[in-house]
Amino acid sequence: QVQLVESGGGLVQPGGSLRLSCGASGIIFSIYTMGWYRQAPGKQRELVATITSSERTNYADSVKGRFTISRDNAKNMVYLQMNSLKPEDTAVYYCRAGVRYEYWGQGTQVTVPS
Repeated sequence: QVQLVESGGGLVQPGGSLRLSCGASGIIFSIYTMGWYRQAPGKQRELVATITSSERTNYADSVKGRFTISRDNAKNMVYLQMNSLKPEDTAVYYCRAGVRYEYWGQGTQVTVPS
């Protein structure tokens, strides 16, 4: 049974930082492309950042230079370090694992008040 469990969300003031974590079980973690996506109220889910099995990274333009995705294959973990947070970063953040199939976590709320 595949499980992705996110943690680390919360309320943070503009300009602050948060680190999201996602733990995976039930998959061969090291071969999966891992990603963080987010969905704000009334908006579609969007890509935030991805990291491949070879640790190639990709970021949405809106977070480049502020967010950093990383992975630890020994711990089956993927992280999203978020700095210089803005109110427009407010969303539910989801962890995704994808290769041939895709799996999603339940999400963690990040709130940056205006």
